[in-house]
Amino acid sequence: MEQKELIKLKGVVESVLFCNPDNGYTVLDLNTGGDYVTAVGLLGSVNEGEELVLSGSYVTHARFGVQFSATVCERILPSDAGAIMKYLSSGVIKGIGKTLAKRIVDEFSESALDVIEREPGLLVKVKGITPKKAEEIGIEFKRISGIRSLMIFLSQFEIMPSAAVGAWKRWGQYAIDIIRENPYILCENGIELEFGKAEVIAKKLEIPDDSESRIKAGIIYVLTENINNGHTCLPYDRLKNTVISLLGINNGKYEHTLETLIGDGSLYKYNKNNRDFVFLEEYFAAESYITGRLSVMNGCFKDTEFNYDNLIEVEEKTKDITYARQQRKAVSLALSQGFIILTGGPGTGKTTALKAIISLYEQRGMKVMIAAPTGKAAKRVSDLTGYDARTIHRLLEVVFDNNGKPQFRHNELEPVACDVMIVDEMSMVDTLLFESLLRALRLSCRLIMVGDSDQLPSVGAGNILKDMIDSGRLTVVHLTEIFRQAQKSCIITNAHKILNGNYPDMKRTDSDFFFIQRLDYNNARQTVVDLFLNRIPKSYGFSSADDIQILCPSRKGSLGVIEMNKALQEAVNPKAENGRSVKSLYYTFKENDKVMQIKNNYDILWSKSGEGGTGIYNGDIGTILTISRAENQIIIDFEGRICEYSFEMLDQLELAYAVTVHKSQGSEFNAVIIPLLPGYEKLYYRNLLYTAVTRAKKMLVIVGSQKAVFSMVDNNRRTLRYTCLRDMLEKELGT
Repeated sequence: MEQKELIKLKGVVESVLFCNPDNGYTVLDLNTGGDYVTAVGLLGSVNEGEELVLSGSYVTHARFGVQFSATVCERILPSDAGAIMKYLSSGVIKGIGKTLAKRIVDEFSESALDVIEREPGLLVKVKGITPKKAEEIGIEFKRISGIRSLMIFLSQFEIMPSAAVGAWKRWGQYAIDIIRENPYILCENGIELEFGKAEVIAKKLEIPDDSESRIKAGIIYVLTENINNGHTCLPYDRLKNTVISLLGINNGKYEHTLETLIGDGSLYKYNKNNRDFVFLEEYFAAESYITGRLSVMNGCFKDTEFNYDNLIEVEEKTKDITYARQQRKAVSLALSQGFIILTGGPGTGKTTALKAIISLYEQRGMKVMIAAPTGKAAKRVSDLTGYDARTIHRLLEVVFDNNGKPQFRHNELEPVACDVMIVDEMSMVDTLLFESLLRALRLSCRLIMVGDSDQLPSVGAGNILKDMIDSGRLTVVHLTEIFRQAQKSCIITNAHKILNGNYPDMKRTDSDFFFIQRLDYNNARQTVVDLFLNRIPKSYGFSSADDIQILCPSRKGSLGVIEMNKALQEAVNPKAENGRSVKSLYYTFKENDKVMQIKNNYDILWSKSGEGGTGIYNGDIGTILTISRAENQIIIDFEGRICEYSFEMLDQLELAYAVTVHKSQGSEFNAVIIPLLPGYEKLYYRNLLYTAVTRAKKMLVIVGSQKAVFSMVDNNRRTLRYTCLRDMLEKELGT
């Protein structure tokens, strides 16, 4: 596609209508010599009276009409007395208001800014300015000029102002020199510029392709990208081949740079089964800490072998229940040892055993806390057990350090005040979160971990539950018996068939598991929409908004999340009244849309029933209440937590009428619809289908091809994740 030629627009800022200080998104009126143009873009902190040269193109907004969308912004300080007066009056320099601005311009006219920059001592001529205040004004102006110069420098590479602000905070007046010498440093230190954008800067600055700074950044980039794919480390040979291919460098340069990174502690090398693996420092530290802490707990909480049969029998009589043999074993070990993993599929009685464990611990006067990785999972375990549960993030309490970086309040120095910690949905807990949780537990705190190891691993990096179980070094109780009540559910019986490699019964029409054959994509998509909007709500009374969830194996394709969401939105929420919609890269969001947060954001403020807090996390689902273009704002309700989003945060949201199976982990829905046709065989494997089926509580409908379902059952390929936790545990705990 032919790119539009950029237009250059020069003018003076008449008024700043909106500016987001976090990312520099700005809306302003530009006086281009008598004509006023509304300009929008990532322009940074712009002040009235500044002269700008903008590069971009005209666009037509549905509500606000013609605007100039700027991609590059060059700043020129105002030169005539009127513009300088407006500039200084805008409050750009701390300590100068409208009155003082007028006095300065009256005294120095067009030379006012030159005086402030080069000879601030002369400002004492102005009434109300002392020598100390003159010095402070000069320092503040140099700071502003420095940020402006840095923004101008980076704007030539089309780098957002937020990166310039971050670089200035870190390196101040030396930022440009540091970036010229090593642009790849912008990929680190909390600025986290994309590697590809740093490559663009490096090329224009003629940084050699085999420079050590480029190779270091390339190695870290490859490791970081693979963390996003779930790996805490990479095999040495795979990392080497990928980096050499990506950067086009020779083996000697790569080996030398890697050893430098290992030598300075940025990377770590670990040998597993005679194969070297390479870690980023924080992931090696996390797996090492988890290993050490689990080893200590395994040694501290040895089985007392006390016979708890009498207590369990009293609990049975009190609750009018009879525990199965493996359930009794789980309860007894939880009490006598205090450090176990309880695992099993649906209908095997994990919740029943867990309720007994909590009850008996509380009868002994011990304080029990229950945590889960997501809000949905916490609500689910709370509803099932009748005990209060919180997300791990809320339990650990997110706070911010002096640099604004999020961290947890509870750690070794300020542990969580409980005697027993129960963690549900352990399959969803990633490596860094588990490390943080362990650090927040007192050494005397007992730990009961509950989950289904046959489900998909966590969205974040690691494979914690499976690694712990597969190590064979920790106490695991695996519940396998499907209880009689659960056997009445085809969802549960078919889930276990799938898990065991047997085909599910797809012919019954009198239970809770249904199959509707549709062999082309359009018919399948239309059927899913009809089921969601009409057939299931009318026949079973389920709410489309609250009870029914579409789960897709893939994001892409005709039956993937993106296309399904567009089709569902058009059917459920077709009109945006009064233009109340806003467009992101993939979606147009409207009021009343169902949305999902797709990355952890510890900064978002929320209020709920008069109380407040921070943090909306990956997988949280909410509803858009209002969209205000005038305020550049979206109000979203995340199950009672009301949050404000700016339009620049739209990349953190997706429509959630349909979500991937991965994103549904830890959640349970009254009715689940799974569209499934051949075409994405790499994504079609057994434990993905098993995870999808077990998200359904009362009804499951598969729409598509029986062949696709059977091929998933036949494919027992597990999601490959490179980690070393299992090996570390085996070595640490011995035989």
